[in-house]
Amino acid sequence: MTPYEIIAHKRDGKALSKTEIGFIIQGYQKGQIPDYQMAAFLMAVYFQGMNDKETNLLTDAFIHSGSVIDLSDIPGMKVDKHSTGGVGDKISIILAPMVAAAGVYVPMISGRGLGHTGGTLDKLESIPGFKTDYPTSGFKKILRRTGACLIGQTTDLAPVDKKVYALRDVTATVPSIPLIAASIMSKKIAGGTDALVLDIKVGRGAFMTDRSSAQKLARILIRIGKNYGKSTSALLTDMNQPLGYAVGNWLEILECIDCLQDRWPDDLKQLTCRLASLMLQHAGKVETIREGEKLAAHLVTSGKAWKKFISIVRAQKGDTSVIQEPGKYHRAKIEQEIIARRSGWIQNIDALEIGLCAVSLGAGRIRMTDQIDPAAGIRLKVKQGQFVEAKQQLATLFTGRKKELPAVAERVIKAFRITDKKPATSSLILELLSDRDI
Repeated sequence: MTPYEIIAHKRDGKALSKTEIGFIIQGYQKGQIPDYQMAAFLMAVYFQGMNDKETNLLTDAFIHSGSVIDLSDIPGMKVDKHSTGGVGDKISIILAPMVAAAGVYVPMISGRGLGHTGGTLDKLESIPGFKTDYPTSGFKKILRRTGACLIGQTTDLAPVDKKVYALRDVTATVPSIPLIAASIMSKKIAGGTDALVLDIKVGRGAFMTDRSSAQKLARILIRIGKNYGKSTSALLTDMNQPLGYAVGNWLEILECIDCLQDRWPDDLKQLTCRLASLMLQHAGKVETIREGEKLAAHLVTSGKAWKKFISIVRAQKGDTSVIQEPGKYHRAKIEQEIIARRSGWIQNIDALEIGLCAVSLGAGRIRMTDQIDPAAGIRLKVKQGQFVEAKQQLATLFTGRKKELPAVAERVIKAFRITDKKPATSSLILELLSDRDI
């Protein structure tokens, strides 16, 4: 058996065996299969897909490339949440302290930016000193002490997925249902969670651009969860415009600070409270979605979620003085306003274009070795459905890349579709699926 044969089999649409999948995953982990062959394998999977059995085998191979964290010595249900990636999606950073403030343990294994989407780890690391790299013992210690810990994959937690994840980011193979499913579930299962709430993004700024693909991904993720005895539910949510107003690492932390102090954009409040409610239901804290949303909102208005956030930042070595006085930190070298060229209604804000433009400004990676500028990004001033006047500010760009700015600014202007007709109201939350439905 050779990597060439396995790549060719998948290229030609054949189902791979446990032996073949194990061979290529183990070979890549050991350095016996180079990046260029793994990239070819990922591209073959992207075009030909995998059936449910192959996806389960790939997930299992990722899980068993390392160890599984045992959280059974921490009492109560441990509940995690995962988003499939969107533009302006900073919900995990708000959600973890909210749910932990209700007495639920939240062992959150997070990821870095992929393609045009931001990553929770990159956002958290824009807080000076914030550490996301902990061994299992450190992870459990913080979780037990604060009720929540947000980290990346430890060196022994699905380590081959970490290598593959970085390669997918730069080889245009991110939007693949089996690769997304295996990556998400291997980390979550190896991370020791008892229950999982998934936020499956649908639309222009998501990897799943249509609802049927999102439903397919949700069902596969839920089935994998059931196979491993993990109670799993999934929300399908709209990602045709950015969530909230901030896109970029430190800009999104600033927006999280506002939300935790009860200064919410409407879309962020609606979705965060719904996801929190589902997590609280899995943990047995509430019985209904409405009850959970009411509790989630109270955790913010009472200040409990904010205090929990401060304790998490402190426990993970972040500088809490910066969180409490954020105006003193991270200023981009260049700020440029984007102005409306005509009056009219904001028909649409292209989330994909906004995400790609934020990456070009320095908020994400184009190559695996790229360094992120924490201050770079885009702050929107308007949302879909709003009326604007000519010369009204639509957004502000933040960057240190003067050379790229004119081209990016033109792309951002074109990302705002302004028409004479008021757009129809669209739903943010589209559908709920649970393991009872699968």
